[in-house]
Amino acid sequence: MYRYDSFDQKFVDERVVHYRAQTERYLAGELPEDEFLQLRLRNGLYIQRLAPMLRVAVPYGILDSRQLRTLAHIARHYDRGYGHLSTRQNVQFNWPELAEVPDILQDLAEVQMHAIQTSGSCIRNITTDQFAGVSEDESVDPRPYCELIRQWSTSHPEFDWLPRKFKIAVTGASVDRAAVDVHDIGLVVFRTDSDEIQFDVKVGGGLGRTPVIGQMIRRGLPVRHLLTYLEAILRVYNRYGRRDNKYKARIKILVRAMTADGFRDKVDAEWAHLEGSPSTLTDEDLARMQAHFQPYPYDSQPASIDTLGSQRLEECAFDAWVRHNVAPHKQPGYAIVTLSTKLTGVPPGDVSDVQMDLVADWADRYGFGEIRISHEQNFVLPDVRFEQLFELWQQATSAQLGANNVGLLSDMICCPGGDYCSLANAKSIPLAEAIQRKFDSYDYQHDLGPLDLNISGCMNACGHHHVGHIGILGVDKKGAEFYQVSLGGHAGNGASLGQIIGPSFSRKDVPDTIETILQVYLDLRHEDEPFLLCFRRVGMDPFKERVYANPD
Repeated sequence: MYRYDSFDQKFVDERVVHYRAQTERYLAGELPEDEFLQLRLRNGLYIQRLAPMLRVAVPYGILDSRQLRTLAHIARHYDRGYGHLSTRQNVQFNWPELAEVPDILQDLAEVQMHAIQTSGSCIRNITTDQFAGVSEDESVDPRPYCELIRQWSTSHPEFDWLPRKFKIAVTGASVDRAAVDVHDIGLVVFRTDSDEIQFDVKVGGGLGRTPVIGQMIRRGLPVRHLLTYLEAILRVYNRYGRRDNKYKARIKILVRAMTADGFRDKVDAEWAHLEGSPSTLTDEDLARMQAHFQPYPYDSQPASIDTLGSQRLEECAFDAWVRHNVAPHKQPGYAIVTLSTKLTGVPPGDVSDVQMDLVADWADRYGFGEIRISHEQNFVLPDVRFEQLFELWQQATSAQLGANNVGLLSDMICCPGGDYCSLANAKSIPLAEAIQRKFDSYDYQHDLGPLDLNISGCMNACGHHHVGHIGILGVDKKGAEFYQVSLGGHAGNGASLGQIIGPSFSRKDVPDTIETILQVYLDLRHEDEPFLLCFRRVGMDPFKERVYANPD
C-alpha cells in the first residue's frame, strides 16, 4: 500500500497546525461561524443532529493494522467507543468534541491519515473495488491509479471550490464492485491485447434527489492521458456547472442538459489544450506508483482448499461462512475474507474499538497487516491462507464479526438516518433492526439468494436506496415518518435504478411489506433465479398487486 514521503507528511502535519489555530480562533469568538463552516468541512467535520461528526479519509478503502489501532484509540478516547464504516469506504465518528478535533487530526497524522476533502464542494475520497489487487476476476490492479488521482486531486487549486461535491470510482475487474455507473466519474481500467493499459470513462452518474446512470464519453483512453482527461472534465464542469441552485449543481444535471455528446465535445475541446501538458503521466510516474502496490511475499507452497473439507462438514455455520464471506484470491492457497458488521441489533456499519483492535490483530496474524473497508460497510481481510480460515472464523464469531450473511438480505446498507443526521426525514437504524429480526433465519436468507436491501433516511441517498434490489427511502408526511419502497435497483454491471412500487408505508408496516415482496419472488422465480433477474423478467405489477391487495 502507499506510504507517505516527506512531502506528504509535511503537508498533513502543517494542515493540522493550521486547523488547530482556526479552531482556537473560532472557540474564542474571533472567527465567524460562516467562515469556520468551510474550514471545518474541508477537514471532515460536520455538525449533525446531536453532536459534531468527523469523517476520516481511508483512501480507496485501504488501511494497515497500525492505522486501524489508531482509529480504535480515537473511538475510545474521543468518542463513545465505536466508529462507523461508510459507503464511501471511510470511517466516521459521531461524538467528538469540537475542541478535541485538532488532537484527533494530530493522532491521525502520526499514522499517515487525515480527514482532508471528506466533505465540501471538492473531489472526495477516490473509491474502488474492496478486492482490488487480489481478486481472481481482475485484469488490472486499479490501486496505483486511485493513488495517482488522489494525489492529483488533493488541494488542487483549480478544483478546490467546485459547484458541488465530486466523486470518482475506479474498477479493474470483470465484476463491478465499485459502482462506477453511479459516480460523477466512473473509470474502468483494462489491459488491451497488446498489453497496453487503457480506461473507459463514464460521467454524470449519481444518486440523491436526481438519480442517474453515468454515460460513456470515451473508450480506450491511454493511461498516460488519465489525469489530463480528468482535468478536462473537471474544467468543463467547473465552468458550466450551476452554482445558483445546489440541487442542480451536480455534473449529472450538466451532462443531461448538454447531452452526453455535447458534454464530450466540450471536454475534447478543453483536452486539446491539455494533452501533453505537465499532468501527462510518464513511464517513470507509473513505475513509481506501481512500486507501492507490489504483491506480498505469498507462500510458495500453499495449501489446497481441500484442507477445509472436514471442517466444513463438521461445522455447518463455518461451511455457510466460507460460502458467503470467502471470495477467490488470485494467489493459489489464499482467500479474501469479508467480516460482516451486520449483526442483528447493531446498526449496520458500526464497529467498536475492541472490534477494531481485534481486526488489526487478525490482519497481522492472518495476513500482511492490511485491511479493507467495503461499500457495503464491512471489513475485508485480503490475504488469508486456506488453513487459517477456520481459526479466523472462530475468532470473528466470538467478536460478533463472523455472521455468514455477506450478500444476503441482512447484509444491508443503511445510513445513520434520523438518529444522527440533521438532514434525515426518518430513522433508518430502527427499521434496519426490525427487518433483521423478522428475517433472522439463515435458512430463509440462503433460500432467497443474493439480495441487496438498502435504506436511506432522506433523498440524499447515503444508503444508496436507488440501487438496492429492494430500496427503502424515509420520507416526511406532515411530520410523520413514512417509507417509500422501490424494486429493481442494481449498482454493479448493468446498473439500474429502482422503481417505486407505490404509496409509502409506516415504519411498523415495512417489514410485513418486505415479507410480501419476498413471497411474490419465491412464488414466481424460476429455479435458482436471483431476485433481480426475476424482477426484470416479471416486472412490477405482480409485486404491486400483492402488496396493495385488499385483505378483505
